[in-house]
Amino acid sequence: MRAIDWKGVLAAGAVLLAGCVSHGEAPLEGEWLQPVPGMAALQQGFRLQAGGKAGSVGMATLQYESWSRERDELVLTGCSIGNGQTIPFADTLRIVRLSADSLVVACRGGEQIFVKTK
Repeated sequence: MRAIDWKGVLAAGAVLLAGCVSHGEAPLEGEWLQPVPGMAALQQGFRLQAGGKAGSVGMATLQYESWSRERDELVLTGCSIGNGQTIPFADTLRIVRLSADSLVVACRGGEQIFVKTK
Protein backbone atom coordinates (compact mmCIF):
# COMPACT_ATOMS: atom_id res chain seq x y z
CA MET A 1 0.00 0.00 0.00
CA ARG A 2 1.33 3.44 -0.96
CA ALA A 3 1.61 6.28 1.51
CA ILE A 4 -0.46 9.38 0.81
CA ASP A 5 1.56 12.42 -0.22
CA TRP A 6 -0.27 14.99 1.91
CA LYS A 7 1.90 17.85 0.67
CA GLY A 8 0.81 17.05 -2.89
CA VAL A 9 -2.84 16.75 -1.87
CA LEU A 10 -2.73 20.08 -0.01
CA ALA A 11 -0.94 21.80 -2.91
CA ALA A 12 -3.53 20.51 -5.39
CA GLY A 13 -6.33 21.66 -3.08
CA ALA A 14 -4.79 25.13 -2.83
CA VAL A 15 -4.58 25.39 -6.62
CA LEU A 16 -8.23 24.34 -6.99
CA LEU A 17 -9.33 26.79 -4.30
CA ALA A 18 -7.39 29.64 -5.90
CA GLY A 19 -9.06 28.85 -9.21
CA CYS A 20 -12.50 28.98 -7.61
CA VAL A 21 -11.79 32.28 -5.90
CA SER A 22 -10.29 33.97 -8.93
CA HIS A 23 -13.09 32.79 -11.21
CA GLY A 24 -15.87 33.46 -8.69
CA GLU A 25 -18.68 35.64 -9.93
CA ALA A 26 -19.68 38.97 -8.54
CA PRO A 27 -22.81 38.99 -6.39
CA LEU A 28 -26.12 39.78 -8.06
CA GLU A 29 -27.32 41.96 -5.20
CA GLY A 30 -27.46 45.62 -6.13
CA GLU A 31 -29.15 48.01 -8.54
CA TRP A 32 -28.85 47.14 -12.26
CA LEU A 33 -29.81 49.77 -14.85
CA GLN A 34 -29.96 50.25 -18.63
CA PRO A 35 -31.14 53.12 -20.85
CA VAL A 36 -34.86 53.15 -21.66
CA PRO A 37 -35.19 52.17 -25.34
CA GLY A 38 -35.70 55.34 -27.40
CA MET A 39 -35.07 57.60 -24.36
CA ALA A 40 -31.37 57.32 -23.57
CA ALA A 41 -31.56 60.05 -20.90
CA LEU A 42 -33.83 57.81 -18.77
CA GLN A 43 -32.86 54.60 -17.02
CA GLN A 44 -34.75 51.47 -16.06
CA GLY A 45 -33.89 48.22 -14.36
CA PHE A 46 -34.19 46.37 -11.10
CA ARG A 47 -32.87 46.30 -7.56
CA LEU A 48 -31.91 42.90 -6.10
CA GLN A 49 -31.63 42.68 -2.34
CA ALA A 50 -30.34 39.96 -0.05
CA GLY A 51 -33.00 37.49 0.96
CA GLY A 52 -34.64 37.43 -2.47
CA LYS A 53 -36.44 40.78 -2.36
CA ALA A 54 -36.56 42.76 -5.63
CA GLY A 55 -37.79 46.13 -6.81
CA SER A 56 -38.29 47.93 -10.10
CA VAL A 57 -36.41 51.08 -11.09
CA GLY A 58 -38.02 53.46 -13.60
CA MET A 59 -40.86 51.08 -14.55
CA ALA A 60 -44.23 52.02 -13.07
CA THR A 61 -46.20 49.25 -14.77
CA LEU A 62 -43.75 46.41 -14.09
CA GLN A 63 -43.33 45.87 -10.36
CA TYR A 64 -40.66 43.33 -9.37
CA GLU A 65 -41.18 41.77 -5.95
CA SER A 66 -38.72 38.88 -5.63
CA TRP A 67 -35.79 37.19 -7.32
CA SER A 68 -33.91 33.91 -7.24
CA ARG A 69 -30.99 32.34 -9.03
CA GLU A 70 -30.89 28.81 -10.39
CA ARG A 71 -27.42 28.11 -11.86
CA ASP A 72 -27.18 30.49 -14.86
CA GLU A 73 -30.77 31.75 -14.65
CA LEU A 74 -32.08 34.83 -12.88
CA VAL A 75 -35.80 34.58 -12.13
CA LEU A 76 -37.64 37.84 -11.42
CA THR A 77 -41.23 37.68 -10.16
CA GLY A 78 -43.75 40.43 -9.65
CA CYS A 79 -46.87 42.04 -11.09
CA SER A 80 -47.61 43.79 -14.36
CA ILE A 81 -50.00 46.67 -13.78
CA GLY A 82 -52.02 48.25 -16.57
CA ASN A 83 -55.49 48.80 -18.02
CA GLY A 84 -57.07 48.25 -14.61
CA GLN A 85 -55.50 44.78 -14.30
CA THR A 86 -52.75 43.37 -12.12
CA ILE A 87 -51.18 40.23 -13.59
CA PRO A 88 -48.55 38.17 -11.74
CA PHE A 89 -45.52 37.14 -13.80
CA ALA A 90 -42.15 35.41 -13.63
CA ASP A 91 -39.34 36.40 -16.03
CA THR A 92 -36.51 33.93 -16.51
CA LEU A 93 -33.30 35.55 -17.77
CA ARG A 94 -30.24 33.48 -18.72
CA ILE A 95 -27.08 35.04 -17.29
CA VAL A 96 -24.60 35.35 -20.16
CA ARG A 97 -21.96 37.40 -18.29
CA LEU A 98 -21.70 38.80 -14.79
CA SER A 99 -18.95 41.04 -13.44
CA ALA A 100 -18.68 43.52 -10.59
CA ASP A 101 -20.20 46.28 -12.74
CA SER A 102 -22.09 44.67 -15.63
CA LEU A 103 -24.72 42.02 -16.21
CA VAL A 104 -25.61 40.61 -19.63
CA VAL A 105 -28.76 38.49 -19.82
CA ALA A 106 -30.43 36.66 -22.67
CA CYS A 107 -34.21 36.83 -22.96
CA ARG A 108 -36.87 36.98 -25.65
CA GLY A 109 -34.39 36.11 -28.39
CA GLY A 110 -31.87 38.85 -27.60
CA GLU A 111 -29.41 40.11 -25.04
CA GLN A 112 -29.79 42.99 -22.62
CA ILE A 113 -26.94 44.79 -20.87
CA PHE A 114 -27.28 46.24 -17.37
CA VAL A 115 -24.76 48.33 -15.45
CA LYS A 116 -24.49 48.15 -11.68
CA THR A 117 -24.85 51.49 -9.91
CA LYS A 118 -22.39 52.42 -7.18
